[in-house]
Amino acid sequence: MDSTMSIVKSRSISKPPYFDGKNCTEWKKSMMIFMKSNDFNVWLVTKNGQKIPKKVINGEEIEKSEDELDDKDMKMMEQEAKAKHILCCALNPDDLLRVSSFHTAKEMWDELDKEVSTPNVDSITVVSQEETPALATELNYPNFEFLEEPSNDLEKKFLKLCIPIHKFALEGNWPAAKRLIDKENKLKNAAITNGWPTLLHTAAAGNIEIVNLLLERNELLPIIRGVNGNTPIQYAALQGRYKMTWHLYDKTIRCFQEKDWNLLFFACIYTGIYDLALKMVRDRNALAFARDANEETALHVLAQSQIPLDSCSHNQKHDENPIMINPDMKKHVVFQLVKFLWTTIVARYYHSKLELGKIRNEPSQLIFDAAKVGNFGFLSELISGYPSLIWDVDSKNRTILHIAVLHRHASIFNLVHKIGHIKGVIVTYEDEEGNTLLHLAATLAPQSQLELVSGAAFQMCLELLWFEKVKEIMIPAQIKWRNSKDLTAQELFSKEHEKLRKNGEQWMKKTAESCMLISTVIATGVFAAATSLPGGTNDDTGKPNYLSKTSFAVFALSDALALISSSTAILIFLSILVSRYREYDFYKSLPLKLIFGLIALFISITSMMVAFSSAFFIIYYHGSKWVPSSIALLSFLPILLYIGLQFSLFSDIIYSTYYWRMLSKPGKNMIYVLKE
Repeated sequence: MDSTMSIVKSRSISKPPYFDGKNCTEWKKSMMIFMKSNDFNVWLVTKNGQKIPKKVINGEEIEKSEDELDDKDMKMMEQEAKAKHILCCALNPDDLLRVSSFHTAKEMWDELDKEVSTPNVDSITVVSQEETPALATELNYPNFEFLEEPSNDLEKKFLKLCIPIHKFALEGNWPAAKRLIDKENKLKNAAITNGWPTLLHTAAAGNIEIVNLLLERNELLPIIRGVNGNTPIQYAALQGRYKMTWHLYDKTIRCFQEKDWNLLFFACIYTGIYDLALKMVRDRNALAFARDANEETALHVLAQSQIPLDSCSHNQKHDENPIMINPDMKKHVVFQLVKFLWTTIVARYYHSKLELGKIRNEPSQLIFDAAKVGNFGFLSELISGYPSLIWDVDSKNRTILHIAVLHRHASIFNLVHKIGHIKGVIVTYEDEEGNTLLHLAATLAPQSQLELVSGAAFQMCLELLWFEKVKEIMIPAQIKWRNSKDLTAQELFSKEHEKLRKNGEQWMKKTAESCMLISTVIATGVFAAATSLPGGTNDDTGKPNYLSKTSFAVFALSDALALISSSTAILIFLSILVSRYREYDFYKSLPLKLIFGLIALFISITSMMVAFSSAFFIIYYHGSKWVPSSIALLSFLPILLYIGLQFSLFSDIIYSTYYWRMLSKPGKNMIYVLKE
């Protein structure tokens, strides 16, 4: 007997539609109509549950016995009995046995509803968002009962059940959520808010234990879809829930269509779940060629990410068969993913330059996207697998070396040290505006690169450093070449950096003035201390009273050092103030003067505090010894405060020094060959 016979076996208006165990959704629709036509209250009892007659004793409600029922109570009990009787008459023997142990018609009805939420996996299909919610339960969509056009009753149930359980799920209050599920079983696979998320979709935000509990009740919950047709794993991936995404993966992929594979694959790449993305593309090589909503392949997305060279993968437990990458970089699964994607693409299209070109250049050029953000690891894997990429030029006739210089990425620029005689060819390239590599070094760096150090003076220093390092690799004749605007690289540098030079001058002067003022105050104070010795002098001999004490010797030395270092700092900062502030003064002269001036100032502050502490030991040591000891400890507070407040400036100085060394080194190998 086919499924249509389940609701046509009985057509008598006095007999309920017969249910043979198939097509429960259609049978329930017919059953609802039958109950409403006989007695609407019977349908309400079946849907909402029985209202138990109660009485109040000592302020508490207790259930009435049968002997205590009045006419109104008996009427309600009759409706409950009638509802159960109708259901019993309509059910086949197997389903009747399954629900006969329940006490109310609502419990029987809800138990039958479980058949609606557990469809045959082999019949799973995907429908468009325009399909009606009536079909949803048969197509692994949520139960929409609570989101239907609200009647007063449905609105009360939504407010009473859906809103609280959604709130509990967001708060992680799962015991309270479980109590609501026990009260209303349909909530376990019902859409509980706009967007059609079920409780599992919300739980998938991170609580694996709750997801496991829900899966014990219904193992097919992971394949129920939300409003956009997404399964819980896709929501988890889009939120970057690494453990949850892996947990649901094997439970979900059985229902995946081609679209679902693509959506999950790109969601993992967007949110950094790279090891799962690698597993997926290994299992389905076609994902290497898939494109997202922006027509970008996975490589286009990865090209624009910025992962430090020394970053290690945090996704190691699933890395059972790692792919060998550049040995000069720390192991990271994202670079393994890049290498697998690229080798898969090259293997298919190696003899089809047109198709390979489409992957490389549409909708944007891969290697230039990576070069702009300094993605060294990405470029290393692509160029090592296909070295001819070095010769690629963008729409303005620029190679990746030109882009690296333009965006100030030293690790990529150092490729110039690895390409031998090719360097002499590439550095002769001019872009469409006649700019050489040195002209690009002469342009002002992007703001993001300038902000790597604070202070316009140090920014100017780094810009000059870049310009000089690029000049070292240029052919001598090219240094004086002019671009389409008739500017040499040096003239372009002066024009582009004029504002930065002025800002550097103002910043340097303000810094020098402030530090000079502090140095002057220190010099004045320690000089006064030297002329009025602690403990006084002997009136007869004129000798200091505590000349033989160790603390006096410490005072004398530290006070003298403070005066000398503060005076030195004054002279250094004065030389900064009277400087001419030419461009190349920022290259070495001014930064070194500022560094030595700050060091001298730090020594003077430290020496002053030591002198101050030793003076207290001289005066108070024979009295309350805790006084000089406490003062000595507190005197280190200004020193620590100075270090803390000037830490960012000192870090910029150190960074500038390190950056200087990094530009002077060949750097990591971008092109590599793995040893057999």
